[in-house]
Amino acid sequence: MRILLGTTNPAKAAFFRKMLARDGVSFVTLRDAGISGEPSETGATPQENAAIKAAFYGAYADYVICNDSGLYLDPLALDDPRQPGLHVRTPRGVYLDDAAMRAYYSGLAHELGGRVLAYYLNGFAVHTPHGLKSYMQSREEARRGAFWLVDTPPLNCQSRPGWPLDSISLYRDGRPFLQEGVQQAAQEWGDRGWVRFLEAALGFSPREEI
Repeated sequence: MRILLGTTNPAKAAFFRKMLARDGVSFVTLRDAGISGEPSETGATPQENAAIKAAFYGAYADYVICNDSGLYLDPLALDDPRQPGLHVRTPRGVYLDDAAMRAYYSGLAHELGGRVLAYYLNGFAVHTPHGLKSYMQSREEARRGAFWLVDTPPLNCQSRPGWPLDSISLYRDGRPFLQEGVQQAAQEWGDRGWVRFLEAALGFSPREEI
């Protein structure tokens, strides 16, 4: 089975490859497949945006996985203009590259006292020859993966291309995200319900806990 991952993000591609690895299954990214087109993400939730992307990229492959995420800072009201929400890369309407993201969110954490409790709310969609299915974490599930976003990177902490905020993110117990690497990525994404959804949508047998 060949699965198209609806992303050009190297960190996200490595993450899905690890979590869904199976004999006889290969994963390609949009860049691998030479796909440059992209849909307008007009959804109101991560789930809706993931479904929009999966429907679009379903024209290129029988099996497609797409994901969309919102970043939420727990102390801020949902309508606070500083709340990133679905616009993690484009807060205030301006696109940020990896370096600019680190600078912007470091500054926001500093503004909020040096560190702020944050969580990602994730939506997923899978396109197969049998149709399209989608899933989104509840906020309660997402908060199980809450972490500290801080204004100063831990010492000797390098950036992870594609996930620049990992270099200024700590687990609740104070360990840096990048200390553990991709092996602990499932914890960063909160509850494992999304893994079970992807396995079922693709017709995979569940794996043992990683």
